[in-house]
Amino acid sequence: MGLLTFSINLTLDGCIDHQEGIADDETHAFFTRLLDGNGAMLWGRVTYEMMESYWPAVARSDVEAPPAIRAWAVKLEAKPKYVVSSTRTAFPWTNSHHVVGDLRTSIQRLKDATADGVLLGSGTLATELDRLDLIDDYHLLIHPRIAGHGPTLYQGGLLSTRRLELISTTPLRSGAVAMHYRRER
Repeated sequence: MGLLTFSINLTLDGCIDHQEGIADDETHAFFTRLLDGNGAMLWGRVTYEMMESYWPAVARSDVEAPPAIRAWAVKLEAKPKYVVSSTRTAFPWTNSHHVVGDLRTSIQRLKDATADGVLLGSGTLATELDRLDLIDDYHLLIHPRIAGHGPTLYQGGLLSTRRLELISTTPLRSGAVAMHYRRER
């Protein structure tokens, strides 16, 4: 059984708006390593649509991009992508699959079938999956910014506190800090 790893960019005040992070080569290299270490991606519909609107074009070289960003896009293109959505059923981006049925059962089945693990990259979906006690690891990239607006991480709240064990911290040249936590069971 693979782990479900939640990874996201956030500011010091918890904002997860993708436009508030520092998008440099080092940041993309960090996320490329995470992508390499997992067997599949998992997103909610909104995140999938945001990703689908840009990254396939970068992978095809239709958009100019630095090497680290293109490397991320090419690897993402090849990776299986699973999408949780109650409003959309067609997902034409290469290797995309619709998650159907009971959320807990479907995601547990995906974890069981993906020995290399599943990388979750949607804040709202993370709240739902954390409520279901399905997230195992957290890779948070905290940017040295205070956004002063939302959306924020776990905005919808959790039923109980999650106790986490710090595995590692890695400072980046930009001032961002990569933090790896594991869920205490």
